[in-house]
Amino acid sequence: MEHGLFTSHYPIRFSHTDMAGIVYFPNFFDMFQTVVEDWFTHWLGINYAVLITERKVALPSVRAACDFKSPARIGDILDLTVILKNIGRSSISIGIEGSIRGNPTLLGEVVLVTLSVGNFKSIPIPPDIASRLEDYRRLTEVSTSN
Repeated sequence: MEHGLFTSHYPIRFSHTDMAGIVYFPNFFDMFQTVVEDWFTHWLGINYAVLITERKVALPSVRAACDFKSPARIGDILDLTVILKNIGRSSISIGIEGSIRGNPTLLGEVVLVTLSVGNFKSIPIPPDIASRLEDYRRLTEVSTSN
């Protein structure tokens, strides 16, 4: 079982940047989706692709926001850390802290809802997912209380 906050590392590539050589801001939201999928698969142990294709449970974002602290440039490695903020009946609120070489770059937030792929209606968070989310909360609460 994993311990501690989940962090994934993303090299900033030419395709992420604008003419000024900094990340074009919508690309961060694509990275947020990627870190959520990585978190589900690698920390929670719930294969994100299987969740959608076989279990027919989707997790669309219903809210996404970001405060930008400093630019990310081509060649940087962006570290994105998942902070579990809230678990609702059918929603999951996630904070995403971004840094480069330990320097804060961004503070993001996404709110996901669980829904049935069959009818696109909201459903309660499946018990196995809720259990793993609670594990993450329990095992990272010391890290996030500082």
